[in-house]
Amino acid sequence: MLHEDRRRAESFGALADRYDRFRPNYPRAVFDSLGSLEGKRVLDVGCGTGKAARRFADQGAAVLGIDIDERMAAVAISHGIYVEVSSFEGWDPEGRSFDLVASGQAWHWVDPVVGPNKAADVLTAGGRLAVFWNYGHPKDPVLDDEIQKAFEKTVPDLAKKYEMNRDWRSTDETMGHKEKIDRSGRFEPCEVRDFPWEWRIPAGDWLSLLQTHSDIALLSDDDRSALLAALAVVTSRVAGDLVFEYATFSLFSTKIE
Repeated sequence: MLHEDRRRAESFGALADRYDRFRPNYPRAVFDSLGSLEGKRVLDVGCGTGKAARRFADQGAAVLGIDIDERMAAVAISHGIYVEVSSFEGWDPEGRSFDLVASGQAWHWVDPVVGPNKAADVLTAGGRLAVFWNYGHPKDPVLDDEIQKAFEKTVPDLAKKYEMNRDWRSTDETMGHKEKIDRSGRFEPCEVRDFPWEWRIPAGDWLSLLQTHSDIALLSDDDRSALLAALAVVTSRVAGDLVFEYATFSLFSTKIE
């Protein structure tokens, strides 16, 4: 259960600026699918550096971010997002309510029993829950194989995880979160949607992005350096940007009144 691995869950703050610069955002279609947000009150759980929160604000929403790490929160605040530093489970809403509770790339860090119930508690009647994640892999299967071999050579334990994630369009993880939200009995059955997109990124930027992943960040310095060196060799063979196929898997639901 990822939410119990607090060392990983709270590992992002030391890399907050890099996270903000290199992590991908989400396709506009995710936000458009939520309908008009003009004047709506949005709570962004695990807002990080405010990537999703800024999109909500651009659509006219009044956004409050919650994040457990003050360094991540500071970056979001620098982008004009109001953030309260807390875990979602321990956060005090102080009587406030919201039209939308959202979480981009962070719901897996929230207790699966407490999270849905707390979201329902702070939502208005008919309010909505939207949680979503980006998944992707190199479009070129040869590059994908070479990256896998670099992991196997340098960090075999993580290579097993990379191998499992290579079936990146699998919705197993998303369906697990759906089951837990549905089981709360506080929401209508979650609608599962995926939004495909393609992303081009310079190889050096991708190596910087990779270091913002919690499992990479927590490697020993020697192991991380060995992995990055091996990946630099692999990606140096690619002419131009790396091309990734992505999908943003999303769960949307409405609070049962």
